Amino acid sequence: MSQNPFSIKKFNFDFNLINDFNNIHYVKDLWPVVYIISDGNVNEAYVGETTDAYARMSSHLKNNIKNKLSAVHLISSEKFNKSATLDIESNLIKYISGDGQYKLINGNVGLANHNYYQKKEVYWDIFKSIWDNLRAAGIAKHPINYIDNSDLFKYSPYKTLTSEQKSGLLVIMKNLLDNTYKNIIIEGGAGTGKTILAIFLFKLLNTTNEDFNFEEFGNDEFEFMEIVFELKRKFPNPKMALVVPMSSFRTTLKKVFKNIKGLNANMVIGPAEIVKDTFDIVIVDESHRLRRRVNLGAYFRAFDVVCEKLNLNKHTCSELDWIMKQSESTIYFYDENQSIKPSDVKKEDFDKLKVNCLTKTEYLKSQFRARGGNDYVNYIDNLLKCKLTNSDVIFNSKDYELILFDSIEDIVSEIKSRDIENGLSRVVAGYSWPWVSNKKDAKQDYDIEIENTRLKWNSTNIDWVNSEKSRDEVGCIHTTQGYDLNYTGIIFGNEITYDKATDQIKILKENYYDVNGKQSIVDPEELKNFILNIYKTIMLRGIRGTYVYVCDKNLRDYFSQFIPKYRTEKETVFLKDHDVIPYVNSIPLYDLKVAAGNFSELQTVNDCQWIALPNTSKPSQDLFACKVIGESMNKIIPNGSICMFRKYSGGSRDGKIVLAEHTNIQDLDFGSGYTVKEYRSKKNMENEVWTHESIILKPLSDNIEYQDIILAEDELSNLKVIGVFECVL
Repeated sequence: MSQNPFSIKKFNFDFNLINDFNNIHYVKDLWPVVYIISDGNVNEAYVGETTDAYARMSSHLKNNIKNKLSAVHLISSEKFNKSATLDIESNLIKYISGDGQYKLINGNVGLANHNYYQKKEVYWDIFKSIWDNLRAAGIAKHPINYIDNSDLFKYSPYKTLTSEQKSGLLVIMKNLLDNTYKNIIIEGGAGTGKTILAIFLFKLLNTTNEDFNFEEFGNDEFEFMEIVFELKRKFPNPKMALVVPMSSFRTTLKKVFKNIKGLNANMVIGPAEIVKDTFDIVIVDESHRLRRRVNLGAYFRAFDVVCEKLNLNKHTCSELDWIMKQSESTIYFYDENQSIKPSDVKKEDFDKLKVNCLTKTEYLKSQFRARGGNDYVNYIDNLLKCKLTNSDVIFNSKDYELILFDSIEDIVSEIKSRDIENGLSRVVAGYSWPWVSNKKDAKQDYDIEIENTRLKWNSTNIDWVNSEKSRDEVGCIHTTQGYDLNYTGIIFGNEITYDKATDQIKILKENYYDVNGKQSIVDPEELKNFILNIYKTIMLRGIRGTYVYVCDKNLRDYFSQFIPKYRTEKETVFLKDHDVIPYVNSIPLYDLKVAAGNFSELQTVNDCQWIALPNTSKPSQDLFACKVIGESMNKIIPNGSICMFRKYSGGSRDGKIVLAEHTNIQDLDFGSGYTVKEYRSKKNMENEVWTHESIILKPLSDNIEYQDIILAEDELSNLKVIGVFECVL
């Protein structure tokens, strides 16, 4: 029975705490420790780390905010050093914030983001084990992989800023301090982190001074904090608003603000709400979606009412004018390439604002969403502008999947598989089909029909990405702009084609069904720019990958020159002996039947077939493959799949799919000896030490005949985790 390499001890948070600490040698010996101070009644918590717990707790007990908390959990370990505790503190702050169980009263600067010895190899696994124990203790609620996909985590002001993001925030704050400027325009493409900077600034200016721990700051943080406090002196109690033009994304950010200490949902408003008050600082996210008086439909009357209240000419003004009139200082996060319809404020209006002497323009350039980075962004831009030539190589990245599909059924199926594996994977389409299923007298429950596959548009406009039915529906630009996805499956509709003679993309206006998106447009090039902006914007939603299906044959043929095609038959590539470079271009395929009884010793690499290493994986001697038979994992692993695993060498296994060996396992698929299942540990606490009580090997199957394999404590010595699942080959 193995013990965790750390301990978590709970104490009452009062002045008796100092005496209680006398029994903890890590405290007496000034060892680095991490702690969480919390109160379940008010659902507030504070996370910190220190080498002098006596002094730090005494300071917190004198703090008028922290001394209202009731309990402290002290996390200690012989493996802790200063770098490790700073990192664990940083991760706890980020994940507790994203978990939503507690509102943190921490400030949001000074989080560790540095490398140190064994950070990934050892301390990330230690953190995951700590998190599992905190969940068992009720301090945390959700597993890490769930939090990673949550909006609370993605838009948390406790996310560690990169050096580039911190530089961008410094530029914004310095410009706010400069009385020369009333308007600050921050230009940045999709995925450059504009929303994170907006929320981070809100949190900074709404955090009390005593919640910043100067003892933890390096020299660069002190410089940063000098600017923060200078800004807070200029705006001691700032009246602030975050204006978000799109209602769906606005609803999401309201939920985020509601769960952040010092912020509230009322700070996030629509453009029309700006009329209710004047503000010291207004931040406009997605400001390219501010509207003018064109193609507004039912919004015309509300637009005119606001213009009347502000004494502005309704025929010549826009929501941009409303905001300038109601704010002392305004920050616009702007990207002209994400303007998608005629009602959006014209680029020319922002150009006029830029040349105004009261305006400063800055730029964000680095891509923080798509793992393909700026190379992927530039590739997509050149693809849609037809600037790629036959001499350009097909896009290939180990960090990002860009794949072209010939079958609508395949792309829908693959996106559903990615959603099961990673979450937040959705199908999105251009507006090439009318929305008929939403009508009261609808005669059909679908909107899109391609190759006998019927699909339905989004059943809600509000936070569709996170809605219950979204996996089985198709979203559009209006329900996805501003959101992050793990994988995006994009359907290019019949409104967009390719002219081989001119080597240009063309738009077929009659096949474009967004009435407000094309009405009043005279110049065909203007409509083309809007539609290309739509497709580029949704092609930059995916963090891990973008899958593409194209309805028009000419456009599909053009794309096929530059985008790797999906292999309908996922045949494993077996290499000939003279082509094999072990663990460089290939990995061994082990036969579980041959290996029965002792997987790691009875087979040598000479006994194995060798298969090609996926180009998305880095070479490693820890990688191997096995054929997985049966339906017990069919939600993720189809029957007969050859899967890649990574040899297990220690660390947390909880929540991972593993290849396990056990002398007493009777698996419906493998028979005796081996199984592939999701590993779950059930834990218990005895004498303040966490122990494993039992292990559950859980099937992920549509077939209810497959039951959990439960191993009691006395059976664990015979369990051996051989490998951790990486992917289906």
